Amino acid sequence: MSGIEYDTPYHVRESLVAAQRLAWRRIAEPGAWLDGERRVAVAGEVRAAGDCALCRERKQALSPFAVAGEHAASGPLGAAEVELIHRLTSDPGRLRRSWAEGILAAGVSEEVYVEIVGIVCMVMIVDTFRRALGLPQFDLPAPVAGTQSGYRAPGARRHDAWISLVQPDDVVESDGDLYGAAASPVVKALSLVPEAKRAYWDLAEEHYLPGSEMTDFATGARAIDRMQMELVAGRVSALHQCVY
Repeated sequence: MSGIEYDTPYHVRESLVAAQRLAWRRIAEPGAWLDGERRVAVAGEVRAAGDCALCRERKQALSPFAVAGEHAASGPLGAAEVELIHRLTSDPGRLRRSWAEGILAAGVSEEVYVEIVGIVCMVMIVDTFRRALGLPQFDLPAPVAGTQSGYRAPGARRHDAWISLVQPDDVVESDGDLYGAAASPVVKALSLVPEAKRAYWDLAEEHYLPGSEMTDFATGARAIDRMQMELVAGRVSALHQCVY
């Protein structure tokens, strides 16, 4: 079912391939709040955003909020869900709190919001990695039938973020492993839905660094050294207007 294979002169380590296969399987399976069909539909909208005329027009505008219209979308997702996916994919650097509040007011729950964010990020990691190697995108997986767990971390609260999250002191046993060695703001972001948080970070850490290695600036965990990694990361962040 994974369809994740590499035929390239570049060495792609097996642990990375395994992480991508796991991510594709997780996207296809029911999550905490979305069933398999809707999760795969989210992944499809990530790709549709690249051909969306409204997204292109907004990206070129001085303010994306000055451009009205409808996204080029098809499938089982609602308009607010599609807006969330397309904006996260095409122009995340110019989102603001009032926009997020509008998505919630349109009927997207916090839990679904978080689960969608996790899927968007997972698809973009895998697709961007393939593009960097000059390879075509993988086919999206077929949805897997099943029932969502409906789990929301009971300790999640609105703090100073746009969406509820779990502080380390509020983690309960039913949340499972949420933080381990790292509890920075970016790591807390998806903690409202622990399953979504773990799925994203299992993939992200394999493409960057495990949380346990983040404070080790002499780490030998990757083929390039930490200074080289941060130079690449800083340049990519600047190009994407990511100020984190």
